[in-house]
Amino acid sequence: MSDNPSGREVTSVGLRSVISERQRRFGEELRRLREATGMSGPEIGELMGMKGPAVSHTEAGRLSLNIERLHVWLDVCEMTDPDYRAGMATMCRSNGKGWWNDYRPHVVPEALDLAEFEADSTAFSNYQTLLIPGLLQTRAYSEVIHDYAEKKVEFRRRRQQVVTAEDATPFHAVIHEAALQMMYGGPTVMRDQLNHLIEMSRLPRVTIQILPFDCTVYASTDTAFMLMHGAHPRLDTVMLENPHGPTFLGDPAGVAAFRRKFDRLKGMALPPLDASAPGPSPAFRDSWGMIQHVRYKLLGR
Repeated sequence: MSDNPSGREVTSVGLRSVISERQRRFGEELRRLREATGMSGPEIGELMGMKGPAVSHTEAGRLSLNIERLHVWLDVCEMTDPDYRAGMATMCRSNGKGWWNDYRPHVVPEALDLAEFEADSTAFSNYQTLLIPGLLQTRAYSEVIHDYAEKKVEFRRRRQQVVTAEDATPFHAVIHEAALQMMYGGPTVMRDQLNHLIEMSRLPRVTIQILPFDCTVYASTDTAFMLMHGAHPRLDTVMLENPHGPTFLGDPAGVAAFRRKFDRLKGMALPPLDASAPGPSPAFRDSWGMIQHVRYKLLGR
């Protein structure tokens, strides 16, 4: 194996002026791999034929890495897991461009980052507190949430194709009952939104559970988040919703904590919505019954 596949030294030219979160995430993985071996930046740079600050720029996402160099990096760091290598190769080949770029003038950069992550995720685990998950919203509901900004609504509708397409990505949502009770847009909008949840649950790769008000166990249920699964658990990323905007978390320990949290929320929530069920079970103790109960209350409004 050659230490330098191209035979040329890499310099810090062609630095990205805009770095997507996914590119930043790729660089973080390279850094974690290097640090796990105990090598310094200059040490791995010498093996890779990368001089000066090229290694730090690559690990910061400012400089791209070709696929041949990626495999050398993985070999040097003794990473042999095939799923991890394949996932890193997919991230390496990505140039950050996609359908979402057409909406750059209309939505915040974090929304573009989210769409880029969604495009290559293998599954989604989403917990929502006061809102219906974006990937499950009706147009009317999205219009209210986005203050009738046409391009933002259009962007959300385009994102939803990731769970409605023929090759849809598996999507598991745990929704707090509070989100069902909020009257965003009024009773008609909410009634149609609840109907839509039932229809979405018919899709083979969509799972919906409701976390009821009367849940007696606390699991830090105040923060909405989406876990975007990669080709390997080490490549999972969490998006946290905050008042100042979404933030992305790729730290393995932090991601693992949210993975455990979602597993716990699934266990606390009512059984998944099953639209094929003959009717609500006694005392509304499943997600289907809970939604039907809220829909019934809306009929009189």
